[in-house]
Amino acid sequence: MTAAALLAVAGASPGVAVAHSQPAAAQGVSQGDDGAPLPPGWRLDGAGSAPQLVWRSARSVPMGDARVEFRAGGRLLGVPRPGADGHTFRLPLDGRRATGLRGLEVWSGGRRLDAPDTAGAASAARSPAALPANGVDPGKPGAYRTRTGEYSLKSVRLPGFSAPVEMRAVVVAPVGASGKRPLALFLHGRHYTCYQGQDSTSDWPCKAGAKPVPSHRGYLRDQKLLASQGYLTVSVSANGVNAQDFAAEDGGAQARSSLVRLHLARWADWAEHPRSAPKVVREAPRADLSRVLLVGHSRGGEGVNRAALDSLTPPPADQDGYHGPVRWHIRGTVLIAPTVFGQNPVPDVPSMTILPGCDGDVSDLQGEVYVDGTRAVGNGTALHSAVYVIGANHNFFNSEWTPGQSAAPAIDDFFDDPQYHDPVCGKRAATRLTADRQHRAGSTYIAAAARLFLAGDDRVRPLLDGSGKRAPSADPARVLSHAVGARRGGGFLPDAGVSVTGGRLCAAVDPSPARTCLGTGAKVSPHFAQWETDRETGRSAIALRWTRAGSPARVTVAKPVSLSGAKALALRLFVPPNSRAARLDVSLTDASGKKARLGRITPAGLPGSVLTASYWAQEIRVPLTEARRAGLDLRSVKSLRLTPRSASGQAWLMDAWGWRPGTPAVRTDALPRVDIGRTIVDEGDSGVRTYRVPVQVTGRGGSGQVRVYVLDPATGKAADRLVTVRPGGHEIDVPVQVRGNTRYGTDVSYDVLVKAVRGAVVGSYRGGVTVHDDDPAPTMTVTPVAGEVTEGQTLKWRVSLSEAVDVDMNALFEVAPATAPELSTKDVPAGWLRDTTGEKPDPERPLSRVTGCYLWVDIPAGRTSAEITLPTVKDGVRESTESVLFRQVDPRTGEPRTGGLELSGSVLDAS
Repeated sequence: MTAAALLAVAGASPGVAVAHSQPAAAQGVSQGDDGAPLPPGWRLDGAGSAPQLVWRSARSVPMGDARVEFRAGGRLLGVPRPGADGHTFRLPLDGRRATGLRGLEVWSGGRRLDAPDTAGAASAARSPAALPANGVDPGKPGAYRTRTGEYSLKSVRLPGFSAPVEMRAVVVAPVGASGKRPLALFLHGRHYTCYQGQDSTSDWPCKAGAKPVPSHRGYLRDQKLLASQGYLTVSVSANGVNAQDFAAEDGGAQARSSLVRLHLARWADWAEHPRSAPKVVREAPRADLSRVLLVGHSRGGEGVNRAALDSLTPPPADQDGYHGPVRWHIRGTVLIAPTVFGQNPVPDVPSMTILPGCDGDVSDLQGEVYVDGTRAVGNGTALHSAVYVIGANHNFFNSEWTPGQSAAPAIDDFFDDPQYHDPVCGKRAATRLTADRQHRAGSTYIAAAARLFLAGDDRVRPLLDGSGKRAPSADPARVLSHAVGARRGGGFLPDAGVSVTGGRLCAAVDPSPARTCLGTGAKVSPHFAQWETDRETGRSAIALRWTRAGSPARVTVAKPVSLSGAKALALRLFVPPNSRAARLDVSLTDASGKKARLGRITPAGLPGSVLTASYWAQEIRVPLTEARRAGLDLRSVKSLRLTPRSASGQAWLMDAWGWRPGTPAVRTDALPRVDIGRTIVDEGDSGVRTYRVPVQVTGRGGSGQVRVYVLDPATGKAADRLVTVRPGGHEIDVPVQVRGNTRYGTDVSYDVLVKAVRGAVVGSYRGGVTVHDDDPAPTMTVTPVAGEVTEGQTLKWRVSLSEAVDVDMNALFEVAPATAPELSTKDVPAGWLRDTTGEKPDPERPLSRVTGCYLWVDIPAGRTSAEITLPTVKDGVRESTESVLFRQVDPRTGEPRTGGLELSGSVLDAS
């Protein structure tokens, strides 16, 4: 196939899957497109326009929330489909992933899966000292008794999913509470869906004899605490989504949003018509749907974030499973160890994100984007908080994912290698939380969010906004917080065009953020969570490194900012994990040049190891008292200066703001919403056709800005452009020009990503045009070139195509029993046998009894034939003519192809 794309943002050219190879590994070729061997565990399978890159893990990879990703040379190749065995992952190689397979890596949630964990510097990890107790402790049970029950409704069908999705939930309600009660809805994350004994699967519906994993019952402890305080709670099941979201471009976020809103619609019906409700709902107080809190765990976190967005601005009808009115008001979200594949947080709905310091699933703690990604996007009245829980893992917030508490098999997601006991998160580490302590801390902070977002109790805000207070109910867990939004005023943002002297303005996300921003070594920062592009524009940090005291770093804004009315300057700043407190003096300069020293800060590192994402910014506040005393004009501040007073060190500044206490009323502005779709078109036989990436800009209000990334299908690199969008507008225009032909080739995808920058929101963040090659495959035939040879010579066959095509064509052959006597392990070179099968010649046996004896042929694009060979050796033994037979097999199944090709040969004795 030949296709050329004329893109509004960047040019692109098509590519084809390439996999040259001579000898083969089991069920596939073990060499890349340049002849270099693939790393251990990798192989190429398939033929024609359906080649597949396959990786097999030595140990089982459990079904989790983070996506498994294949990368090459630092760029994203794609998201493979997991096999049922838990070890094998397959990625179709279409035209987007065509230019080389060097530097292959497997990543999941910021952690490398195909390389052993490296035991790095493990200085003794100590938890920080306990913070002062907050005046109000939301973790204390309330005055109400609680009642628990479940409901099960008719399953629903969601777009893109073939199997219906269940409508099941567990309700915990207060007993004796008068009037309507605020509603908290819980949505669990991606987990196994069915179990039988100690076996778990991702089937849906479950097979005979298996039971659904009751993940929705895993938050009963949280629900009972909230219900005792007067809240109505419901936790919904999402097994049907989990079993099918592998094929969803957004990881299932839109499906989860549809499921949440379908449940909310039922609660709205029951509030209006109580007699139609299930028994457990009839016996509960009526729900106050003007006060709804959504709580989502992992992919459930991304799902409830999308549900909050979809409740403000409807998604495209063809993508959504709910089409009714919005009869509820979402006052806030709680996101527990969430994924954020779309990196599209809702800016004007308050949120609290829980980041577990020992997360072994979403290991990069990408949920930090729900805080950082809202800066300057909306109007800034909503509080967006992150709470970092030292020693917590991913699973133990859900009791049904916790060993010893769950009905189905469960694991500790933080894998503690027996050869390397992690000093922070290992089972014996002093900083690691037990399951009960972790869950209690989670319950306490969920209750804090409910009390702030639903009840409007500002007394709990210091637990969430970086004020440095603790909830005693969460003890002994050490929980730190920071926040953006709410009453924070003007500030210094690295993304807003600042200049830096004495330090470095560095790109937080590019092909190697650890090298460009954090320095060399295996370092992961939640603030630098990588997206699906090779680099991003507008995500920066300020890196400081000093080797002597008194070397200041200055951050200067292009336009003076106002800190008028603020009580303190709040800095979000981090230093290397486990490091002792650095000492930095903080000063401000106004537009007239007047300077004022505010005070000294002493940030210390979080407990961390090579397996944790502990480069996380703590919030540090410096009072503005000295600035006022010095007569500084806080209405016009031009620069911020950080002067080290310790001998040496490093620090990274994410931002600095004017802070004042209190929680303002949240204002939800009407913002334009952008959704990218995908269209699949046939290549055609002739002529040139132009297609456009489907883009919808809906919503209300004025204009906003988004950044559009167009990925080159051949290299995977992205070109980007800042675009101003308006509801109903067509400012995002990505045309794709396709030239038809009659040559067999491969499908090519032209992909587009979009991210909100200012005054806009994004729903479906990824889409594009996929060009389907619609030409028939050529006929493949085999002709013996040297089908009968004397021992010591090489058997040769020519594999030919009926016509040249635009993609590599290949075939895999497996040895089969032949007419006796057969060629044996002593009749082929020992080195060839070892390289091809991993076997030794002794004991001598027919080749048909050797496991993994394959021959592979690859015909490069544009050519019509290639030879396949089998070397032989003189064995010095008088014997009759020996024969060998290879039959074509399907590399994906290992089974012989019906009507497949055969390679047969004879070897004559040389004695």
